[in-house]
Amino acid sequence: MILIIAEKPSLARNIAAGLGEFRRRDGYLEGENCLISWAFGHLFSLADIEYYNPTPEGERRWTMKNLPCFPTEFCYELRRGSGGERDGGVQKQFGIIEQLCNRPDVDTIVNAGDADREGEIIVRTCVNKALKTQKVQKRLWLPDQTPETVRAAFAEMKDDRDYDNLASEGYARTYIDWLYGVNLTRLATLRTGTLLRVGRVIVPIVRAIYERDMAIRNFVPEKYYSIASKEQTGGETVELQSKLKFSGNEYNKAAASCAQYNACTATVTDIKRKKDNISPGKLYSLSKLQNVLGKKYKMSMAESLEIVQRLYEEGYLTYPRTNSEYLATAEKDKVKKILANCAKLGYPVAFKDKKSIFDDSKIESHSAITPTYKIPDKNRLGEAEMKVYSTVFRRFIAVFCSEECLAEKVEMTISVGELENFVLKGLSIKEKGWMKYDDASQKDKILPNLKKGDTVNINFTPVEKETSPPKHYTIETLNNYLKNPFREEKAMAEDTVGVDDAEEYRAMLEGVELGTEATRTGIIDNARKSGYIQLKKDVYTILPDGEYLVESLERMGINMDKFKTSEMGRALKRVFRGENGVDETVGLAKEEIARYFAPIPDLPLEEDTDTGFFGDVVGKCPLCSSDVKRDKFGYGCSNYKNGCKFRVGAYICERAISKRNVSLMLESGRTSVIKGFRSSRTGKSFDCALRLEGERCVFDFSLK
Repeated sequence: MILIIAEKPSLARNIAAGLGEFRRRDGYLEGENCLISWAFGHLFSLADIEYYNPTPEGERRWTMKNLPCFPTEFCYELRRGSGGERDGGVQKQFGIIEQLCNRPDVDTIVNAGDADREGEIIVRTCVNKALKTQKVQKRLWLPDQTPETVRAAFAEMKDDRDYDNLASEGYARTYIDWLYGVNLTRLATLRTGTLLRVGRVIVPIVRAIYERDMAIRNFVPEKYYSIASKEQTGGETVELQSKLKFSGNEYNKAAASCAQYNACTATVTDIKRKKDNISPGKLYSLSKLQNVLGKKYKMSMAESLEIVQRLYEEGYLTYPRTNSEYLATAEKDKVKKILANCAKLGYPVAFKDKKSIFDDSKIESHSAITPTYKIPDKNRLGEAEMKVYSTVFRRFIAVFCSEECLAEKVEMTISVGELENFVLKGLSIKEKGWMKYDDASQKDKILPNLKKGDTVNINFTPVEKETSPPKHYTIETLNNYLKNPFREEKAMAEDTVGVDDAEEYRAMLEGVELGTEATRTGIIDNARKSGYIQLKKDVYTILPDGEYLVESLERMGINMDKFKTSEMGRALKRVFRGENGVDETVGLAKEEIARYFAPIPDLPLEEDTDTGFFGDVVGKCPLCSSDVKRDKFGYGCSNYKNGCKFRVGAYICERAISKRNVSLMLESGRTSVIKGFRSSRTGKSFDCALRLEGERCVFDFSLK
């Protein structure tokens, strides 16, 4: 008897639909020689800190006394509810899986988790927890959930050990994210008194949006002059824009250059015409599909992923969480069957065996998203589902379209004397071909009807312009940044036909990207739900809580930037390739996190910046003698509810005020000389002490 354990009930039903007749039982399906049960996604989760380092008696739940926490062995527990209570449904379903795994007649157990690292470890963890004796273990790998694919994959199942490296990367990633998340979230929260969700990927994402918005906020436009001509020749407008630029105080130089240009004769010196085939865009990876859906339909990444996942579970699309725009060579026969169905519907398609479509070297685990042979009835899909499905379907038809897109490309060179050559580029679509089916069509750009040797009328004038600020991140540009955060901004624009994508795929396969195709959407959505960022009409902006997160971590010296995150991403890819072990890679994370918990050096008072932890008592209030405690914004009297207004800011003129200096001021009325204040008016640094003046804290320049 074979026992198949699916990741979720919907997948179990689709597997059963492909394998034959099954009877419904409590928590599983029973066939003649096969049982199918399921998890509810994650039945198990990693135990919390208190499992490894119990909270000292009498302490509040979160305390520095059980931090940092570095388990020697990570333990999984049955998933609990949001309030920490036992989940009866989870317990019951695992009990059923445990019973089935250990049935005497079950000799083979099949992991049917989603075809990714997360799906691999979800089911693997269940089996490891449930199984009491050794049994044969297989892997059912489903690129889509159609009955035909289920049957084919079931007949070709591999040993589950063939996926050990995938599982190792999955476990390593889970352990590392736990270490960063629970340790640094608690550290930052205890220091600030505000819940700050700190994660290996969420922080650099929020930071990228923060830095972009700060650059926009602080941008000061600069005026400059360019020179341009826009005149009629033979009844047609000819527009020439010079490459020359002049600063805002160089109007006279710009005018002089215009005079030079206008004294010359402008002539058409060359015209090149070329008939060309325009290639369609590539098939979609998840992020590229989300880019298009966000730009065209204003769909958030969470919304588009939910719909794509649903279409996958219904058998209409292939596996969605893919980072590749290519197909595996082993899928050629499957593609031919899909194309045969498309042809029956009247689409002009033909199989194309091209490296631009089939390329195993650009596939990590999954091929690009494509339709399956199962064509949906339009009436069965909602409006949003139809938009997503049609986008994928149209791109597939365009890629395999038998009708070529023919265009005439024109390059016209207009020379202004010997001063500058202006190259104008035009495009004229002669036969639309695949453009009839895909929205990513290029528009005609028609050049003036001039011949070689024609004289062109010119009148160059200075044009005043301003430098532009950076643009806010959109779904598309943020996605492109996260796929390769070290790529130049100009290279992050949307796809251009013929552009070499080797750099992007090298970055992806090496682990340079921030997050993965499978996790990125959820992390960005968590950042939105946490109030760190917002998405409006396809544009991301930072929120005050996001600014507070980034700036607080900077002040605490917690460096979670793209360099650190991508470095860990590379280490995880080495686990996937079998070059490093799980423990070795997890050890790297422990070493880094340990540095954030190292004792703060005992600096001289004038250099001290340690603001302590939320709730620390630093002395007695000079107004009412109550305790002065460290709070979110500084040091305040604990008797504030009764009207005491005594307060000292944690930061004054961009300088952290240490709790030792505040204690000294409360004891003696004055701090030591503190170095490194910065004037907001002049930007200059200065050193001085602080002293008490009633309920106020004022600068004191009398000490040197």
